[in-house]
Amino acid sequence: MREGLQTHGDENLANIFDPSQAPEGEPIQFTVGDFLQWKRTNLVDDYPLADYSAEYVARITHGGSTEFKIAATETGGTYLFTVDTATSGAYTAGHYHWQLEITQTSSTNKAVVDLGDWQIAPDLDDNQADPRTHAEIMLNKIQTLLQGKADADVSSYSVQGRSLTKLSFQELEDARDKYRQEVNKEKNDALIKRGKQTSSTIKVRF
Repeated sequence: MREGLQTHGDENLANIFDPSQAPEGEPIQFTVGDFLQWKRTNLVDDYPLADYSAEYVARITHGGSTEFKIAATETGGTYLFTVDTATSGAYTAGHYHWQLEITQTSSTNKAVVDLGDWQIAPDLDDNQADPRTHAEIMLNKIQTLLQGKADADVSSYSVQGRSLTKLSFQELEDARDKYRQEVNKEKNDALIKRGKQTSSTIKVRF
């Protein structure tokens, strides 16, 4: 198994393969092929393990059929979520929205108790991997359209369910500005995580 660079806020993992050291709460981002493990002990009081089950359901941004699920197991008296390398290796890179569902065993009734999102990066061990984020790809596709040099596959990309090739010039400019802001935010967030100055850093002289 390959050890992944999962991001769980500011928490440092001593050994991500050891269930007893699993972090509390799901990762913010991870890479295709990562081994993943985390716990949700905050659910146990309201949803005892003997009477309920928990599962994450994630779907890629903009809808479509790309979806995966991660079910909990009972370990150490808490809900533990584990994804092995073979399983996450089949994930499609991109931005996902997830919901955490609790199911009552006796009735099979379920309820969504939490929502969030994941950024799943491509595995650079894969020779065909595109290291760009979804926002970077979309920005590039839109710019090629605006420049009259559209990529051959641009018709397969869409914004809010509408193909890029169906958008007006003004709509393309608006979408370009939106994704440009998103790309800049991603770059700034990455710099902040590394303790670097960002483009929005304000220097104050005393």
